[in-house]
Amino acid sequence: MSLAVQLGVLGVYLVASLGIGLVAYRATDSDAEDYYLAGRTLGTGVLLFTTFATLLSAFTFFGGPNVAFSIGPEWLLVMGLMDGILFAVLWYVVGYKQWLVGKKHGYVTMGEMLGDRFGSQRLRGLVAGVGLLWLFPYVMLQQQGAGQAVVGLTDGAVPYWAGAALITAFMILYVTLAGLRGVAWTDTLQGVFMLGVLWVAVAWLATNVGGIGALTDQMVSTNPEFGALGGGAYSVQYILGTAITIAFGVAAFPQVNQRFFMAKRVETLKRSFALWPVLVVLLFVPAFLLGAWASGLGVTVPEGGNVIPVVLNEYTPAWFAALVVAGAMAAMMSSSDSMLLSGSSYFTRDIYRPFVAPDASEEREGKVARIGVAVFATATLVGALLTQGGGLGAIVALGDTAFGGYAQLTLPLLLALYWSGTTQAGMLAGIIVSQVVYLAHVGVLSVLGMEGVTVAGVTLLKASYLTWEYALWCMLLSLVVTVGVSLATSPAGSENPAKFGVGAD
Repeated sequence: MSLAVQLGVLGVYLVASLGIGLVAYRATDSDAEDYYLAGRTLGTGVLLFTTFATLLSAFTFFGGPNVAFSIGPEWLLVMGLMDGILFAVLWYVVGYKQWLVGKKHGYVTMGEMLGDRFGSQRLRGLVAGVGLLWLFPYVMLQQQGAGQAVVGLTDGAVPYWAGAALITAFMILYVTLAGLRGVAWTDTLQGVFMLGVLWVAVAWLATNVGGIGALTDQMVSTNPEFGALGGGAYSVQYILGTAITIAFGVAAFPQVNQRFFMAKRVETLKRSFALWPVLVVLLFVPAFLLGAWASGLGVTVPEGGNVIPVVLNEYTPAWFAALVVAGAMAAMMSSSDSMLLSGSSYFTRDIYRPFVAPDASEEREGKVARIGVAVFATATLVGALLTQGGGLGAIVALGDTAFGGYAQLTLPLLLALYWSGTTQAGMLAGIIVSQVVYLAHVGVLSVLGMEGVTVAGVTLLKASYLTWEYALWCMLLSLVVTVGVSLATSPAGSENPAKFGVGAD
């Protein structure tokens, strides 16, 4: 009976999400701008929650709480506070300028914008290629989380592959039908739902165990280092380095970066980034505290398993545990659906149209975009099934690596938006060199198995130089190379800095 209730709750939620997508389908036009950006008509509430929900992923519900369970609650400083503030600043600095130039010139993707500014199809294709490269493992991350969520909720009655396949099928269905409008409306539902169930989960657990004070005392009694700042695996360099890498990575994430183009008015952007830190704290505080508190409750988390379903199955009714896992599924869907849509736009707008079919009609581009969603989602599902054994440590490592990869794009992007002296050669060099060096580190560390922070039995790859992790040094490299090559080269004749509102030197 318990299993039927759990699956019933999940089924109702997924069908409700699909219903919203079908309603949005009736309001979506066939042109690319409406399919990818909802016609640039999003208001404050929907823009804020669709950005909020698309960033809340398998990591929020499973990777992050498992980090807190293993090495303490200070991860809140990284995600809940520092990145809430850092990304809000970047939302204004990058997002406002992108919104201005996007509205004026009709840009849909970052690659399209930079390619037009520098008159370079190579740059356009390079940015799209980098975006797709790091998007692939991050979509896999969501599908892994979905499969493991269902396994944990049903005590293995429903296998891993079924959970991952279920969420993938639903995403393909409503993303291909409804485009960004459907995704944004569904994200709003998912964001509100996630916030609600997490705070109710905290209240329910606290009531059953004797209050927040009792939960905290048990956590500190079991793990004394959890009660002090800087304890365990955390250090100032680790906290700051991770926060900076994640915030700058988020600014270049395809599904987030595209949302900078979507606001209806400038006031919408200003209100959204002002409210952003509040929403981030409201979500990450309960999610990570649940993981940290569980360390003092004596619960046993299976190897590669999820702490949240385990503790809720122990202390709350089956139907409520199912609701929270439905919230986790919402987090994964709200990230993956946007990633699939953005990945499709990067492929069709920046690779297919300029390099394969320059004369393709809007209708043909729309068909290719929808096929691309299905193909990309299926390919990442295969990857998620093949890497099943990695567990939660693999989820954290995948997300961490992708954030670092995207972070290498943000400083060159800022230079392009604000410095008229940036040249096409400087952009190409800065992006290529930093990506190659970063990828080389990822590959070498994977082979050597260098030590870092260990979570759920898996070591996070954290090489450091002068105590700061390599992703930050690669970001600095992207800045130095972009500036240095730009100063040493002349602008190409096709470049047009005036398009970004900066005059030529």
